[in-house]
Parts: sequence; C-alpha cells; structure tokens
Amino acid sequence: MIVDDSAVARAVLARMISGNPAFEIVDQVAGAQEALDSLARVSVDVILLDIEMPGRNGIAALPELIEKSQGARILIVSALAEEGAATTVEALTLGAADTLAKPGRNAFGGRFSEILCERLMRLGTAGAAVAPGMPRQPQPLEALVPVSEPRSDLGPIQCVAIGASTGGLHAITEFFRALPDSFDAPILITQHLPEVFMPFFAQQLRGSTGRKAVVAREGMTIERGVLHIAPGNAHLCVERHGARVVVRLSRQRVESRCLPSVDPMFDSVAEVYGDAAVGIVLSGMGRDGCIGADKLAATGAELLVQNIDSSVVWGMPGSIAKAGIATAVLPPAAIATHLGKRRASR
Repeated sequence: MIVDDSAVARAVLARMISGNPAFEIVDQVAGAQEALDSLARVSVDVILLDIEMPGRNGIAALPELIEKSQGARILIVSALAEEGAATTVEALTLGAADTLAKPGRNAFGGRFSEILCERLMRLGTAGAAVAPGMPRQPQPLEALVPVSEPRSDLGPIQCVAIGASTGGLHAITEFFRALPDSFDAPILITQHLPEVFMPFFAQQLRGSTGRKAVVAREGMTIERGVLHIAPGNAHLCVERHGARVVVRLSRQRVESRCLPSVDPMFDSVAEVYGDAAVGIVLSGMGRDGCIGADKLAATGAELLVQNIDSSVVWGMPGSIAKAGIATAVLPPAAIATHLGKRRASR
C-alpha cells in the first residue's frame, strides 16, 4: 500500500514497484485515514508511508496503521527521513521498520528505484500477509529452534549488552518500558543507525526511560544506571583499567561489515564481565552479533533473544537461536521482566 498526499509521488512509486513481478500494489491513498479505512478491506505486507500529509500525519497514524494491518512492515518514504533525524528516530521508535529519504520530484528513478525495491523485498519476506484474525507468521517457533525459559539459578548482573537493527528501536522501547526502575546495571546498546541519528536516539531514550543515556566516547567510564550507546561510526567495546571499566571505540573491519557492530561489543563484554554479563539481541536483519554471542555464551553468560512473533525481522536474533546458544527466546518485555528478577550486582 502506498500512502502519500502527492499524486505525482504515488504514481512514480507505483510505477517503480509495478515493474517488479514480486510485488502487488493493493491500494494507493492520499492520507492516513484513507489508509486505515482501506485496511478493513485489504491485507498488506508493507506500507510505504509519507510523514507530512494534510490532516493526520504519518507519525501520528503509525501505531494504528500497524495495529489495523496486523503487523505490516511500514517503510517511511519521506524527505524528512533525511532532513529530520529526530523525526526519523521517533518513527522507528513507534514501530516503523525502516526509512528511506524521498528524492526531489526530478530525482526519482535510477539508484533510488533499486534501493526501494531492495528494501521492499527484505521487508516483504520478513512476514507474509494472511487472512484477518490469523497470525502473520504462522510457522511455529518450536519447528525452528528449541524454546527454553530463562534460568533462575544465575548470579547478579554486572553489565547488559543489547544489539539490534531493523525494528530494534521499537523493541528497545518495549524492553525499557518493562524494565524495573530499580535495575541499575550499566547497559551498552549497539543499534544500527547512521552517526547523525545517535544524539537523537540518546535523547529519545532519556525521555522515554527516565535514565541517563549518552553516546559513548573513547575512555568514558562505564557507570551504573547509565545507557551507553555506540556512536554511528565505531564499535562500542569495553576494557578494564584497574577498578574501572571504560569505553574503547574500535573501527576494525568485522565479518558482518556493520559499523557499529554487535560482535566486537559482545567480544569485549565477554572478556571483561564473563558470566556476570547478559547479552540481548533484538529485531534486526542479517547475522551481526552471532559470532560475539558465541564467545559470550562460552563464558556462561546469559543470552536472551527476541522471539519471531514480536520481531520486525528475525535475522539477528534468529541466527543466535538457530545456533543453539540462546538461553531463551522471548518478547522484549518478557526479557526485561526476567532481568528484573535477577538483581544487578554492586
């Protein structure tokens, strides 16, 4: 479904998408309310959504569009995806799967068309549309990996390291919404986002969690109760200096080619904290984090990954679950509830 108040944009996007036999356009509408009305009649996998529209804008309608479409992946296609980092972070936090900057009227086509179809293919295969009232991903998780419950015999937590990508901002929000205020172990976060977005991501986390959230800097001391966020141009690693644990930023090339990457973060956390750490992998494409998770698991640390039904894309968490090294496969809120039952050590 294409939702854009510009008739020209709708026509151009439709022409690009229609040229690929993998896609079918089920509707084109000029506003959010029209999209909501249409979703009572049609089933969709992906919604292309503009932000700036007359009446109800795309950001305001996002949660209801996800609900009415029974979890369709929403790709924000808007000029604000490039010009407004704060708006983009807000959209991703509310549940948008991805964003793509809309080019000027005379700049459609070429490379943009290729990128658009590539994004649609990835998001469309992440979950298929089904009849109303049925789950979007009907295959049982048990058929993919053995599901286990988190252990209750583990000791206190000294550090939590979270990795996420596509769909991760919304999952992180759900996680912190359920994490008890009393939980004050330091938390490291590697979220795949461009460098320019990171200050807005930190600001959004401060506002939504009430916790101190900072973009990590070289040599910064890892503090209790603080959310330390990987900058967009370096891996967030840690190392011990006597009684202190500090940030070490790295730009080494990694197998996933991600920058920042979850793998080096998990590697360093395994070395510094061992079995007193917890690794968490939330929604995301690809396999980033799987190599580092293996090293973290080897220390006896707990590894908790998001389940398939609550993930926008079950690539990163799924790779760890399928490797058999996940302690448990749970929704983000359930992961947070479990951490609350284990106490942070001092």
